[in-house]
Amino acid sequence: MKVRLLTLLALLAAAALPAAPPVELKQAVRSYREGHDRQIVQELADLVSLRNVASNRADIQRNADAMLALLHRHGIEGRLLTAATRDGQTAPPAVFAEVSNPKAKRTIVFYAHYDGQPADAADWGGQDPWKPVLRTGPRGPETKDVDLANLANAPSPLPAEWRLYGRSTSDDKAPIVAVLAALDALRAAGVPPSVNIKFFFEGEEEAGSPHLKDILTAHAGLLKADCWILADGPVHQSRKLQVVFGARGVTDVEMTVYGPSHALHSGHYGNWAPNPAALLVQLLAGLRGPNGEIRIEDFYRDVRPLSESEKQAAAAMPPVEDALRKELELAWTEGDPAGTGRLQDLVMQPALNLRGLQSAQVGKGARNAIPTDASASIDFRLVPDQTPERVHELTEAHLKKQGYWIVHEEPDAATRLAHPRIVRLVWGTGYPGARTSMDLPASRAVLRAIETGWGPVLRVPMLGGSVPVYVFNETMQVPIIALPIANHDNNQHAAHENLRLQNLWDGIEVYAALFAKLQESWP
Repeated sequence: MKVRLLTLLALLAAAALPAAPPVELKQAVRSYREGHDRQIVQELADLVSLRNVASNRADIQRNADAMLALLHRHGIEGRLLTAATRDGQTAPPAVFAEVSNPKAKRTIVFYAHYDGQPADAADWGGQDPWKPVLRTGPRGPETKDVDLANLANAPSPLPAEWRLYGRSTSDDKAPIVAVLAALDALRAAGVPPSVNIKFFFEGEEEAGSPHLKDILTAHAGLLKADCWILADGPVHQSRKLQVVFGARGVTDVEMTVYGPSHALHSGHYGNWAPNPAALLVQLLAGLRGPNGEIRIEDFYRDVRPLSESEKQAAAAMPPVEDALRKELELAWTEGDPAGTGRLQDLVMQPALNLRGLQSAQVGKGARNAIPTDASASIDFRLVPDQTPERVHELTEAHLKKQGYWIVHEEPDAATRLAHPRIVRLVWGTGYPGARTSMDLPASRAVLRAIETGWGPVLRVPMLGGSVPVYVFNETMQVPIIALPIANHDNNQHAAHENLRLQNLWDGIEVYAALFAKLQESWP
């Protein structure tokens, strides 16, 4: 897909102009943004108003069509990419588009995703999660709602600390709006992107990207580039922008242990019939220590050490731990016996997170009974060079050593009678972690372009969250670098997800700087 004729002619004409100095370009982009901020916020609000649950195919198709219309309004023609999958189905569509500069010698792919997590209005205080609400700041007694229909009456420019609330405001529709506004700002300044830009907007990232590899493989030629820029995730907790060179991988498991075939009176049968809740607690204590250390034998053996440049970059990250402990009302944190570990160091290590427990009832529903079963839901965060398959293998070997018979389906009566301790494991798929070397020419070029055209940023070896960087690495075999813009306190995946407007403004400016300066920064 190419830029529409008028847009292409404008780019060609602009290409003949001398490059704007960084300060002048940054100011031109800012002036454009300030003059169009209401339109930009409304565009994001309109996009957020579309329900986009990743598992709902109808939601995804509606959003994909809206993405095509959005691109068209910005003078860019897009198309939908799909592929036949290994299960015989058709993958949900990704949205593709291209902006070309005939003089460009490099091509990048800009990635974001337009799907989102499920949301329940009850958790949002009765508010529809897909009805965007603009507020004068973080939720609180002093915060007021702003009428989106009457933004003309709002202060000009819109205040930086205002926030737009709604599912996917920050994760991950904001970067899509920001990048299009950045291109509009460059066009208005008469500065063409210095590189060819391809857009790839995924529609099932929040479902674990099960068909991403199928689409990338089927359209490898179309998606060929020198580098991928991923626009997913938050900025640093200090509010500083960060360029990120990797992310942890992930895999998960649903774990169930069993007791009697029906609930028993705890007085008549306690101390005799095995209690599955107690068994599960003991089992979990054998998997994870009090400071988060994973007690599975050989679990850390495959971990790739950090390079010297990665260690230096991590050490240079500003301290945020004291402020975060106060914000989150934590008297201590994990990571070492003293509870003083640095956040950045810890999120670059593997983790075992107990994300849920279930057995019988508690509170007013509690009964003096021995339950029939107990379940735990666990996610593992993986680092290079760990793989989900190896983690599954090591975990099952550990459980066998604890005396458990492992099943992957609900055990029948014969199985329950034959084995004293049974654990049912239902594994998810997931993907490995990945890190791009910070010393590659592409890595240095991206940093140089941003810092020349926008200003200093933090250099982060790896995010703690999981993004399918490995899939891009394995399939496209080019450097993968992330440039996220969402505020760190955005409540992504939770109730009251939001985007601070200053983060949107910063995103527009930093993407414009990257596109304008990358060619000259990359010999």
